[in-house]
Amino acid sequence: MQETDVTLTSELPGRTAVYQVAEIRPQVGGIIKQRAFTEGTEVKAGDLLYQIDPSTYEVAVAQAKAAVAKSKAELEPARLKAARYRDLIRTKAVSQQDHDEVMAALALAEANVAASQAQLDAARIDLERTRVTAPIGGRIGRSSVTPGALVTANQAQAMAAVQQLDPIYVDLTQSNVELLRLKRALASGSMQSAGEAGAKVRLILEDGSSYPLQGTLQLAEASVDQSTGSVTLRAVFPNPDRDLLPGMYVRAVIEEGVLAKAMLVPQQAVVRNAQGQAMAMVVDAGETIAARPLELDRAVGGDWIVRQGLASGDRVVIEGLQKARPGTQVRVAQTAN
Repeated sequence: MQETDVTLTSELPGRTAVYQVAEIRPQVGGIIKQRAFTEGTEVKAGDLLYQIDPSTYEVAVAQAKAAVAKSKAELEPARLKAARYRDLIRTKAVSQQDHDEVMAALALAEANVAASQAQLDAARIDLERTRVTAPIGGRIGRSSVTPGALVTANQAQAMAAVQQLDPIYVDLTQSNVELLRLKRALASGSMQSAGEAGAKVRLILEDGSSYPLQGTLQLAEASVDQSTGSVTLRAVFPNPDRDLLPGMYVRAVIEEGVLAKAMLVPQQAVVRNAQGQAMAMVVDAGETIAARPLELDRAVGGDWIVRQGLASGDRVVIEGLQKARPGTQVRVAQTAN
């Protein structure tokens, strides 16, 4: 037996979840003139999805521009008159009341310019919103409207949805008991953390095949599900080929940490006595078989992690256990390479 460092893993069930999703709804009303995408394809952020008839909004912009021009035309004589009254008031050529009225008229004209400019900006925004664009990049699903359909601003029904699938989330569930055990092991120092950058995660797909790309554990839910006593963990995986789709069932193998100076014994070397106690047959210094009770932790591959019962240098019988009896004298032979 020899001590070795063992990377401990947990296999947890989970489901894939979309990384980002955006439901497309119009912000202005009108008739759909064009659908500019093919359902089920990839779109980029800013790509045109729908074109709403802009005629009404173009007229509103033209009207707002005219209102700005009118208010600016009214502002100029008010500004010139105010400049003259500033000079006249110094020489007392006009009354204070007349001066104040002229200044108020100037302020009103400036406010009218600002209000008309704001209305122009609002009209331009509405005109721009007749072009319905993709807020995020991803795969767009089926469209619920066709050209010629009437849509209204902020309607309840989405026209389409864009899902970002690369990267993609995998939501996992872990028993709170196991999570507490892991935290205690890390706190005591018996296990070292898998790394500050987040534990590495591998995926096993529903058909038993392994997903080729590795993911990273990002977070653990801050609360425990009262009905199941489990905690939700979230991992993120690259998904360049879109092999993972939202809602798929997967199993995740998470690297919990490294158990330093662990003692591993082959599973075929462990037997159980009548009381169910795990035992191993060892060869002592006198070349005699002795039964050693064991305290086991968990299986790692084809081995058991031994918490207590074996030490470095012990010789454990792994073959011929049916003939090995405590107190039997044996001869240990070197296995030929």
